[in-house]
Amino acid sequence: MKNFVLIGMILTCCTPKGQESSAIDIQGHRGARGLAPENSIPAFILAADLGVTTLELDLVVSKNGQLVVSHEPYFSSDFCLDSEKMAIPKDSVINMYQLTYEEIKRFDCGSTRNPRFPEQKRISTFKPLLSDMIDSVESFTENKGLKPLRYNIELKTTKETDTVFHPLPQAFSDLVYDLLKEKNLLDRVTIQSFDFRTLQYFNRTYPEVELVLLIENELDWKSNIDSLGFKPEVYSPYYRLLSQEKVREIQNAGMKVIPWTVNDFFDINKVLAWQVDGIITDYPDRALIITKKK
Repeated sequence: MKNFVLIGMILTCCTPKGQESSAIDIQGHRGARGLAPENSIPAFILAADLGVTTLELDLVVSKNGQLVVSHEPYFSSDFCLDSEKMAIPKDSVINMYQLTYEEIKRFDCGSTRNPRFPEQKRISTFKPLLSDMIDSVESFTENKGLKPLRYNIELKTTKETDTVFHPLPQAFSDLVYDLLKEKNLLDRVTIQSFDFRTLQYFNRTYPEVELVLLIENELDWKSNIDSLGFKPEVYSPYYRLLSQEKVREIQNAGMKVIPWTVNDFFDINKVLAWQVDGIITDYPDRALIITKKK
């Protein structure tokens, strides 16, 4: 009951409410990080209520092989408290891949607001399991009579941290695919990653899954696609790496363009004017205000 009260409190703070009908894919980054604790169930519920079309999220793996919704495979001292509700030292690295989910769930990652997001509400919450997050969102949208949402799921892997902070890409990918298949969500999911190995494995093993190439380097998009070895459904760079001309080139090559993380009203307007296929934003309320006016 307490969690539903907290969710209800945060839903009253923001407008507009209700899903918007828009051709552009508005993705709530880590739920709605600018407004609620990132990658938390309250943030995903808020984003759904605001009217996003897709929930963007990140996954890590616990010691006992559970898929946990979190950007880092460790606890950030910026906005998490330890299992005793004490501050986490700045130089501390608490590796979730070495903790069971029961241990992970004891940490509070919402009572301390992320200092980068002054509008973010303080909510005592924890890092959820992917399965629980999906169940909560699906139940919420069904009860509200909202259109089912899509999920854009990032697998956090790097070659340097293999078997230290996460399983090898193949094992990680298999865990994700199996759960999404169990939830009957494969037709409403995209898998994204900066790690080419993860996308290449998905492309070979699960070709029915739509893939998103995340990019933060300044290489030409053609070079990145050549290195990947195939064309994913979506090319997703940091928005400052784009221009209207590049958007057109990528779309003409047969890929959608969905940049991250577009937050300011000015930048949202500018990127939308380039006719991108979607945007990922910490402030879906801002993006939805603009798309509604348009």
